Amino acid sequence: MKYLIRHTTSYHYKEPVSLCHNIVHLTPRTNIRQKNLFENIMIFPQPDSLDCQVDYFGNTVYFFTIQKAHNELVIDARYETIVNPREPINFVDLPCELVLKNIATSTDTETIEATEYTFDSFYITRHNDWLEYAIVSFSKERPFLESVMNLTTRIFNDFKYQSNATTIATPMVEVFKQKSGVCQDFSHFQIACLRSLGFPARYVSGYLLTNVDKNQEKLIGADASHAWLQVYYPGQGWFDFDPTNNLQPSDQHIFVAYGRDYDDVSPIRGVILGGEHHTIKVGVSIIPSDSLVT
Repeated sequence: MKYLIRHTTSYHYKEPVSLCHNIVHLTPRTNIRQKNLFENIMIFPQPDSLDCQVDYFGNTVYFFTIQKAHNELVIDARYETIVNPREPINFVDLPCELVLKNIATSTDTETIEATEYTFDSFYITRHNDWLEYAIVSFSKERPFLESVMNLTTRIFNDFKYQSNATTIATPMVEVFKQKSGVCQDFSHFQIACLRSLGFPARYVSGYLLTNVDKNQEKLIGADASHAWLQVYYPGQGWFDFDPTNNLQPSDQHIFVAYGRDYDDVSPIRGVILGGEHHTIKVGVSIIPSDSLVT
């Protein structure tokens, strides 16, 4: 699938902002399943400095500074990205007990590096309650990826998607107690479950194509930023799971960035001097290129 992606964020300030510094994670990653054919990010007012780098995790990051007074900030990011379907699994899915043993004893560089994602991070803390919830899906002899999918399905069934139920600052204990939240919450919770069991898991930010009726006009902003997770399988790499939709992502999920949790990959983060109160509007549009009439 080939997609045209547009992500627009507008800040409106009650009082002028005299200085702002911002970090932006909006550029889809290039990997074996995905690449960008076009990318452009426009910022208004024009920044006094703008720098593009690759962060610790290999994500594309823009840093910019505006040093003149402004009452509005607009970040308009546009991409054309091609995404290929995930390949079918062509290996024997080993039992959980053996996978966990391989993670603990392997001297393979990739596996050693993956163990970084077994530790606590800013939003995710290991806990016996998460272990007890998850262990139901992970018997010793059960195939590993089958177990992860079972946990994904249980979270999908046990938790209710409710957009106003949480904020990014809502503690996981509260999310677990009320059994509701959004994609970030469900991804954080499943990662916490996997890490509590000793399995490396990391957070993925991106976009998800929202299907609409063929007779319905595609609305600007009808799509949204999305989150899911990856779990590490020794010798096989990272595998994607989406607890919000109870599936393994394929070519309708567009991969932007990964990190330990949301704190590492938040789309836009910054500090400002001035501004007082402000409002923010975010619009995301994802259009399959082959759906366009030329």
